[in-house]
Amino acid sequence: MKQLEVQIMGQSYLLGCPEGGEERLQQAVRKVDAAMCKIRDAGKLRARDRIAVLAALNLAFELSEQQAGAATAPPAHQRALPPQGDQPLPADLQNLIGRLDHALAGDGQLI
Repeated sequence: MKQLEVQIMGQSYLLGCPEGGEERLQQAVRKVDAAMCKIRDAGKLRARDRIAVLAALNLAFELSEQQAGAATAPPAHQRALPPQGDQPLPADLQNLIGRLDHALAGDGQLI
């Protein structure tokens, strides 16, 4: 197992990483660092452990929403193709787009 030194919110961590997983680990580190810095920069919290817990909750919530969306999405072979030319969108697709616009109006964060 390889070890990588990474920075999260300015603090160094030495993490174990399986061979070939370096880029995925770096992506995860960037995501965690961004989530924690966003909470810190909002000015509501200063304690690193509390920031870490809230960042973990936000990331877990995002992941569960993605998984729920993937579970309800039809298989690729059943998805409708985009309309061609002047063809209007089907009503159910227009309804879905409206619901997505409404759901995405907020930032989707717990805090």
